[in-house]
Amino acid sequence: MSELVGDPTEISVVVAEDETIIRLDLVETLAESGFKVVAAVADGQAAVDAAREHRPDLVLMDISMPVRDGISAAEQIMAEGIAPVIMLTAFAQAETVEKAAAAGVFGYLTKPLRQADLIPSITMARSRWSQFVRLGEELEIAKGRRQSDEVIVKAKNLLMRAGDLTEDAAFAQLRRLAMDRRLTIAEVASQVVTAVSQADLGAIS
Repeated sequence: MSELVGDPTEISVVVAEDETIIRLDLVETLAESGFKVVAAVADGQAAVDAAREHRPDLVLMDISMPVRDGISAAEQIMAEGIAPVIMLTAFAQAETVEKAAAAGVFGYLTKPLRQADLIPSITMARSRWSQFVRLGEELEIAKGRRQSDEVIVKAKNLLMRAGDLTEDAAFAQLRRLAMDRRLTIAEVASQVVTAVSQADLGAIS
C-alpha cells in the first residue's frame, strides 16, 4: 500500500459499479485525477474478489449491486483489513447514510461523482484508515502482552506449587529455562503450562 500523501498515480483503486456507463465514467474520472484503477467490476462479490487479488489502497463501490450488495461487500473487505471503502449512491437518503455508517465505511459520495469531491474524500478515507490500522495493531500488541503476562503468571504459580518454590525462585527458574533454550520467558512459560497440564514435569526441569 502506498503512502498517505504523494503522487496519486501511486494510489490504487478498485471500482465497483453495476451500471456500465457510470462505471466507465468513474474509471475515467479517477484516471483524470491521477489515480491507478486496478480493477473495475459490476457486482459486490466481484469487488471482494478484486480487493483480495489486488490489495488496493481504496475501494470505490456502489451500494446497490447484484450478487452481493455494496454494504455487505464493504464489510467483508474491511473485516479482512484490505482497504478503506468509499460508498457511492444516487440517493443521499438518511437511511442509506445510516446503513453505510453502520457498516463502518470510510467515506460516502453521491452520484454523479464530481471530480472536486474525489481527492478530499479519498484523502480523508485513507487518513482514517491509517489511524484505524494503527489502532488495531496497537490493540493486538497490547493483547499479546496481556496474554504473555497471563501465561507467565500461570507458569510461575504452577512451578511454585509443583516444586514448593518461592515466587522469586519460580521466576528465576523460568528465566534460566529461557536462557538455556534461547526462548522468551513467555514461550518457556507456555511450555511449562503445557508440560504441567500433561503431568510431564520432567520436561520443565
